[in-house]
Amino acid sequence: MTSPPTGALPAQVQAYLEAPVLRPLWVAARFRLERNGLQATGTLKVDLDETAAAQLSGLLGVRVTAGTKRPVGLAELDAALRCSKAGRGLVSVLEHLDGRPLHDRTAARRATDEQWAQAWRGLDEALAIAGLAGVPWVSGWIADLRRTGILTRAGADTAGRALACAASTLGLLARTSATGLRTGFRTGLETGPETMSAGPFGGDDPVGWEIASLATATTGDAHGLDDSRLTAAAVLRAAAIASGRPAPLTSAQRRELWHALGVATDGVSGTVLVWSLRPPGDDAWSAMMRQRRDLGLVTHLTLHELGRAGEVALGSPDQTVSICENPQVLQAAARAGAPAPLICLSGSPAEVGTQLVQALVRGGVPVRYHGDFDWPGIAIAGRVLALGAVPWRLSASDYLGAVAGVEASGGVPLAGSPAATPWDPDLATAMGRTGVAVHEEYLLDILIADLMHDTDARAAECDVHPAAAPAALPRTG
Repeated sequence: MTSPPTGALPAQVQAYLEAPVLRPLWVAARFRLERNGLQATGTLKVDLDETAAAQLSGLLGVRVTAGTKRPVGLAELDAALRCSKAGRGLVSVLEHLDGRPLHDRTAARRATDEQWAQAWRGLDEALAIAGLAGVPWVSGWIADLRRTGILTRAGADTAGRALACAASTLGLLARTSATGLRTGFRTGLETGPETMSAGPFGGDDPVGWEIASLATATTGDAHGLDDSRLTAAAVLRAAAIASGRPAPLTSAQRRELWHALGVATDGVSGTVLVWSLRPPGDDAWSAMMRQRRDLGLVTHLTLHELGRAGEVALGSPDQTVSICENPQVLQAAARAGAPAPLICLSGSPAEVGTQLVQALVRGGVPVRYHGDFDWPGIAIAGRVLALGAVPWRLSASDYLGAVAGVEASGGVPLAGSPAATPWDPDLATAMGRTGVAVHEEYLLDILIADLMHDTDARAAECDVHPAAAPAALPRTG
């Protein structure tokens, strides 16, 4: 890239060169110069009508004929401009006319290529230092990294630093944990570290590194291995390839791979709200959960706690567990002393909420879900129902029954992208036609009444279409 022009062109020269008929010539010249190292060499072929030909003739000092694809030499243009009252070459004139510098794209491309080459050389050096250069999975890992778009989007400098930190992380784990990284994952780690218990939530964290401590040791940043960091993505791709698994796409899959590496991830900050969940077992955790309900306490369950619970029954097939989207619904249920169990996902289900719902479904506990009647809420409902829940007052008739009251008080227009409602196609149609959102809190009295008086969840009140209800679960209302 050249420096921006400093002195202005003489006004008469500027006006002459800015003539609209010459604009296609200057555009073509800039395009060529930026791709040949800003060298005024080669020939342009431009379309010149009589007016443009006359204007160019005045600049070059020779007669230029009009025509299609008329050749114009860049060196000829450069020399003519230098000898004219412009007093400067083609590159400088173009920068004055456009008000912006020209970029040497060829040089920039060479510099970028060299930066990427240095990044890959740095990775090879880091792997050698880590003692991992010759292990079987490394070549596949590097090939995978070269194909993926996450490195390209980050840029060569950022990617180079992340790859070096990833190699350092993998090397430290190979030296300090029983991961088999020096030779490839051993068979015993295909389902997780030997120190993990076999609970329904994947067990407690394995004995080994805390992820923040590992990140500090290898990246200098306690957050260096957070999910959003490129270093973490590179490490987990290595773990996936070494263990013959696909690249992780969900937080649960990422957690599973970290566990396989002997790294304890954050299992305490994420929670799911629970009211009146009364596990029937005689173990200490189940008894504690029942006691909390007896004391009228809402519970914030974490992944750590779910893992420590081990193999316990979370409910029984004759007791429906309801799920809501908004904490206000759960708070109202607790204040009312509702006997029925209720889970609040606080929006889209996070990992802890997802695992709790899946464990209930696996245990044969009927689960039903209610959320907002707006497009984001419908999308969330689709995700929760895909986990095995059935709809709870999520039908077209439920929506239309609430809309009249909402519209009377003004209402909130629907926003966002419409979502399908396969459990009741008429719902999406009604929402699209009405265009009004009905948030979960508007139905609070109805939902609390269900929790107070219908804990057995009769199917007739659920408004579930037969095709939408999972065969393994009773249709609940």
